Amino acid sequence: MKNALKVLIVALTTLAFSGVSFAQEKKATPATPAAPATEKKSEMKSEKPKTTRITGEVTSVDAKAGTLTVKAKDKETNLTADTKAKGALEKVKVGDMVKVSYTEKDGKMIVSSVKAESKSKAAKPDKAMEKKGEMMEKKSETK
Repeated sequence: MKNALKVLIVALTTLAFSGVSFAQEKKATPATPAAPATEKKSEMKSEKPKTTRITGEVTSVDAKAGTLTVKAKDKETNLTADTKAKGALEKVKVGDMVKVSYTEKDGKMIVSSVKAESKSKAAKPDKAMEKKGEMMEKKSETK
């Protein structure tokens, strides 16, 4: 009787542990297809165009054709405006300082926004230099 009981306990224990191992295998199987899905997501993210911003001087602009050339740090960049940005090109003139946001698609740089920099920002350093110069002159006169 004791031997039969021992055999029964061993058999039930073995059966219980084998059931747990099958349960673990079933959970691992659905996880395998999920791995390629995350790879597809990362591939899609890498294909998303990156927005780039430059600030520079307008060297040429054609509002009708929707083209713009901006010189920033001794490098000229040829840009093409999308339908939303074409309206802003009409306000821009050659020689203006602009901030341009664009994305690269199919080898072309597509402008999404063009903002003209205010001339007051560019004039502030000049006024500061003038005040500094005046203060230097006053100091030399008082000595």
